[in-house]
Amino acid sequence: MDLSQTLTIYGRKPVLEALSDASLTPRKLHLAHSNKPVEIVRQIQSAAKIRGVDIQTHDRGSLSRISRNGKQDQGVALDITCEKFSSFDELKDSLSTSSLRILALDGITNPQNVGMIIRSAVAGGIDAILYPKKGVATLGPLVIKASAGIVFKAPIIPCDSLAPALQQLQIGGAAIATLEGNSATSLFTYRPAKSVVYVLGGESDGVSSQVSNLADIKLHIPMGSGVESLNVAVAASLVAYTDHLATQ
Repeated sequence: MDLSQTLTIYGRKPVLEALSDASLTPRKLHLAHSNKPVEIVRQIQSAAKIRGVDIQTHDRGSLSRISRNGKQDQGVALDITCEKFSSFDELKDSLSTSSLRILALDGITNPQNVGMIIRSAVAGGIDAILYPKKGVATLGPLVIKASAGIVFKAPIIPCDSLAPALQQLQIGGAAIATLEGNSATSLFTYRPAKSVVYVLGGESDGVSSQVSNLADIKLHIPMGSGVESLNVAVAASLVAYTDHLATQ
């Protein structure tokens, strides 16, 4: 199993729903020894056996390390193969052969927003979603629900932290374009000549200063009637569709 294509979800109801979804590819079910034989645990075990999923049991501490959320995993976690997930090294390598549109998340902590961003990015044909492990809402049940399950089909690229990852993509030939309200260039007039990483900033503070300092270009979304800003998920939709439609 390619670990870069593995998403581990947790919680009894989300795991049961995933095992019941024929469009998903569950690989390994993790259960805590301490689970009591209640009905939903029996249903989970039965669904896993029907799907031919490997079942492993663990002590509570080990399961918490697998789920990375011991307070909310309810003694259950499930590894799912997501074929469009990829590693950061693979993304860097692809810059030399393809012109890519990449969306990067910088400090977006609301799971509802992150889920909707992922849904819009996939719908608008974004090639990769750069997803830092630090400073962004955890890729868990709340994000999955907000995306309406699109997370499992999204081209998500995890990275440890955003700024160093952007620097590496920049060295590889990609332009860094941050969305910032006080910039001079409109999103709707920008036409990248090469691979580009569009960076969306957090709900309260916008793009971080560290990331802003890396930008090759800063873009704004024109707004009228005194409107100061848009929800970041709405901004993501405009990024995905403006560039997508311009290439048609």
